This record gives sequence, structure tokens and C-alpha cells, in this order.
Amino acid sequence: MEAPTSDALSWLALGDSYTIGEGVAEDGRWPELLVERLVADGFPVGRSRVIATTGWTTDELSTAMDLAEPLGRWELVSLLIGVNNQYRGRSVADYRGEFQALLKRAIALAGDRPDRVLVLSIPDWGVTAFATAQGRDAEQIAAEIDQYNAAAADLCARHGVAFVDITPLSRERGGDVAMLVDDGLHPSQAMYALWAEAALPVVEQMLGARPDADQKILPDAGTGGTTPR
Repeated sequence: MEAPTSDALSWLALGDSYTIGEGVAEDGRWPELLVERLVADGFPVGRSRVIATTGWTTDELSTAMDLAEPLGRWELVSLLIGVNNQYRGRSVADYRGEFQALLKRAIALAGDRPDRVLVLSIPDWGVTAFATAQGRDAEQIAAEIDQYNAAAADLCARHGVAFVDITPLSRERGGDVAMLVDDGLHPSQAMYALWAEAALPVVEQMLGARPDADQKILPDAGTGGTTPR
């Protein structure tokens, strides 16, 4: 994502491998795919900033954000974090405390507007080819991820933040070869497209009424940019 422009809404995406899109092209990440859908629907969303790295836990994301300060203010902030806490066997209690700190920080970065913060649930990697090859206990992984997601959903409800549950999608389709990149663990663009579709109506509600159909933004075939219809 590029720096925000003055005539478009800005977006700060916070997370781990699921936000940086491990194994997919930049335009195949779920935030990028969601931006494309929003722009097609006439919402002037700019290319914004991603703070995410494969393997990060909640505390590591927090440290990275410290190093990136000042982060400024953003029109939309998304947060998807926690799978590596679960993978490393950290407690749900620790996750809850660290996630709440990140959530409060995300709200502050959105100009103290909880209605401009979006949280996605942790997908279930226990259904993947990687987990099967490693002999992992899929039921245990599912149970632990459910606990993490329950904590995140509760905190989002308490703070008035939208929580999009993409975990059922990951369980239903996450084991399909087409839904995984070559490592057999991380989602493919096809899976990220499903996440973007699930988040789309939530984000559009955040941003307000849909623009007039006559102002819908479509690709400009001549310049490769966008133009109002």
C-alpha cells in the first residue's frame, strides 16, 4: 500500500502474515482486495499503510508500532493478530490483555472513533495441509483459536468495534488446495477474496451511505486509473 492522498480515505492495516499476505502478491492481500471492492462501489479509499510481518505476536506488533511512531491519524484501521500467540502456546489471558492494548491503540489511531476500526477473527490453520503434515491436533487447535477469538470478540463488543468472523470460512474452505499458497499453510488470494467479501458490507457501513450511483468510480481503460461514471 502507498501513502494516503488528501482526496481519499486512509487505511492503516495492522497484523501478521495474514495481513502482509505471506506467499501472495501485494495486490492479493485481503486489505488490497477490499480496497478494490470499495473503490468499485464508489468509496474513495486511498492506498494506505501496512504494519505487519509473518510470525508476529501481539507484543511484537506493539513493539513494531512503537518503532513506527508517529503513526498519525487514519480514517480506517484494521487489526488481525493472535495466531502466533496460539501457535507458540501463549495463554488466552495474556492475549486478552495485549489485544486490548492494541485495540485501544487502534481506536486512538482512528481519531478515537471505534466505529472506524475493523477486527478480523483468527483463521483456523488446523485444517491446512501444513497442520496435517506436521501431525497437529486439529481439534485442539480449533478449541484454542475459538478461545482466542471469543476474547477478541468480547473486547470488540465492549469497545464498540466491528468484529468480522472469518474463521468459519477458513474451516470450510481453508483445507482446499486452491485456498492455500505453496507452503500449505498460508491463505491464497482466493481465500483472501472471501475475507474481503465478508468484510465489505461492514466497512461500507462504517464509511456511511453509498455514494450516488452516478459517481461510482470505475477503472479508466485509457490511463489505468479511476474515473467517475
